[in-house]
Amino acid sequence: MPLLEIDAVSKNFGAVAAVDGVSLAVGEGELFALLGPSGCGKTTLLRLIAGFELPDRGRILIDGADMTRMPPYRRPVNMMFQSYALFPHLDVAGNIAFGLKQEGMERRRRDARVAEMLALVQMSDYARRRPHELSGGQKQRVALARALAKMPKLLLLDEPLAALDRKLREETRLELIGIQERVGTSFVFVTHDQEEALGMASRIAVMDKGGIAQIGGAADIYERPSSRFVADFVGAVNLFDGMVVAGPALKVAGIAAPIPLAESVALSADAAATLAVRPEKLLLSSARPEGIALAATVSSIGYRGGVSIVHLTTASGQALKAQTASDAAAAFERGMAVWAGWEPADAMVLER
Repeated sequence: MPLLEIDAVSKNFGAVAAVDGVSLAVGEGELFALLGPSGCGKTTLLRLIAGFELPDRGRILIDGADMTRMPPYRRPVNMMFQSYALFPHLDVAGNIAFGLKQEGMERRRRDARVAEMLALVQMSDYARRRPHELSGGQKQRVALARALAKMPKLLLLDEPLAALDRKLREETRLELIGIQERVGTSFVFVTHDQEEALGMASRIAVMDKGGIAQIGGAADIYERPSSRFVADFVGAVNLFDGMVVAGPALKVAGIAAPIPLAESVALSADAAATLAVRPEKLLLSSARPEGIALAATVSSIGYRGGVSIVHLTTASGQALKAQTASDAAAAFERGMAVWAGWEPADAMVLER
């Protein structure tokens, strides 16, 4: 039995379907991500799980019990808000103890739990500081400790790293994974950051227009997207829209020769399809290679340490991206004519 089961849940705000017939399951100890663009319904779904919103249709079960109409305080769930929502008049220890005090936990047990949570998030030396005396990363740790103090079966996190700078986000991401593994609580977190979801989650639900576009592990979502939307949203990708012809191959407007497809492609001739090639699969050369080869011009090169992103423009005006080692990228320069190709097995064919 899954810890969390969402069964055909829908929520409308007026004429807008914020969540539309969503079904998914989250297991014990999972770190599960709801990933999608702004307005796709992921935060509304999180609020439905927490009980801050009630669904128009469908059921929400936690540990086998129907929580659909249960008020938030009756659910074995806690939520960590994007703003952290720390009480400015309480010190760190007071913030962590607040929910335990409201529940009536006796003083000795409460103090022990607070000390345990402070140690868990490495904030024991900051117990008497007020929120205004903390950095963004420290506030995030306090909010996490407060959310975990009541030992919920399920912890919900709304954009937990959004308020942190890039370097701190990367460090905190690893800390969150470590804390989740130590406490064993199931986490469901909302994010619009693909890198964050791919780097943290055991499984990901990609949302679009209130529904689930695809659920799977990071490698499944990235390497085997189920649709053009998922391929385009999760990571950088080069997309070619066209029509399948015998071969099998894809006839793309502006490209003279049909692009060969892997022999395993099962689409029939005249089917509309999209070919997706990740930038790291695109191969660049100054001389025309055998196999797939598209003429292009280097428009810019973005240096990113060990790798560089080479931006290209084909003769038909299509923009492409190739990711290559920075020492290999040094062989190219802006305005240079190059050939871009890939192995047929490295391209993903998506039916449109």
